[in-house]
Amino acid sequence: MSTDLSPAAVWPAARVRGTIALVTGRGELAPVYERFGRRLSADGYTVAVFEADADAAASWIAAADAPRVLAGSDTGAASVLRALAQGAEADAALLAGTPVDAAAAEPADAERTACPLHLGVLGTPESRTAGVAVEPVPDAADLAAVSVPVLAFHGTADPVSPIVEASAVLGAVPDLELVETVDGLHDALNDQSHRSVAATIVLWLERLRSGDVREPVVRPRRQGAPV
Repeated sequence: MSTDLSPAAVWPAARVRGTIALVTGRGELAPVYERFGRRLSADGYTVAVFEADADAAASWIAAADAPRVLAGSDTGAASVLRALAQGAEADAALLAGTPVDAAAAEPADAERTACPLHLGVLGTPESRTAGVAVEPVPDAADLAAVSVPVLAFHGTADPVSPIVEASAVLGAVPDLELVETVDGLHDALNDQSHRSVAATIVLWLERLRSGDVREPVVRPRRQGAPV
């Protein structure tokens, strides 16, 4: 783990509506999230990537523009939950592919994504590094101490962390919104449904900005509803 609190990469927003500090998973370097960072920054949310270091991400985001979201994929999701359970300062959390087996091997690329462009990114040396040990997800008692809203994505076809098991583990989080990516694999932020996932995140961030993450900003209008 690095002692440098600076992010490995930052995609700044021109007019900042909030900040995301994202912690990478096993074998990932910051370029894995370039597409994600550029897309969210275009909607006004600065994205900073920390390579397998949730503590650095939590320290950095404490002074960032609100709302401040700690995010993590794979092992990064587990470490973000640990940091929040220990009192890390943030306004919300975003998780993807939360691992359920700390002894599991690093996933193969074909288990991570079916997106051909992302498979190409994973195949470049600039995007990959030696795998890190899997940090276990905190136990239910510690997860119950997570006091911020959590948005979690998980693929329904994730072979690395089956969604039924992941859902049971994450169910201990008090304020959880779990979103399934239909037929999705492990890298929920970078799988074939990445556009829909990003759009869902932006809608959630806009609700978070409004002060009530459960209150919609846009919604279908019921026929005959009063104005």
